[in-house]
Amino acid sequence: VQLQASGGGLVQAGGSLKLSCAASGSIFTVGDMGWYRQAPGKLRELVATITRAGVTTYADSVKGRFTISRDNAKNTIWLQMNSLKPEDTAVYYCNAPRIITAEFRGLSDYWGQGTLVTVSS
Repeated sequence: VQLQASGGGLVQAGGSLKLSCAASGSIFTVGDMGWYRQAPGKLRELVATITRAGVTTYADSVKGRFTISRDNAKNTIWLQMNSLKPEDTAVYYCNAPRIITAEFRGLSDYWGQGTLVTVSS
């Protein structure tokens, strides 16, 4: 089982990017999923989360600019990032606190490899 994140890149301030994260492997179900980010010299912070039912939460710093969504059938989440600011520059990680495998094993706290988002001023 792995989480594969993609979609990062270099964008000018005010621009947009869309990140994706797909869980793959022998999976029965994936619970809540989310995006975190870590800027240079800073701690990793929560960006947004989404439940299987589609209930979302956002960090105050991204509310109104970022939108998290998911497709349960594809075990995939996306993060649409609009009106990007230089302070959004960070490595973005996807996270799944709980995955149930096809063998009905519980896996906890899975992380993707991270994708770099750089916003130039």
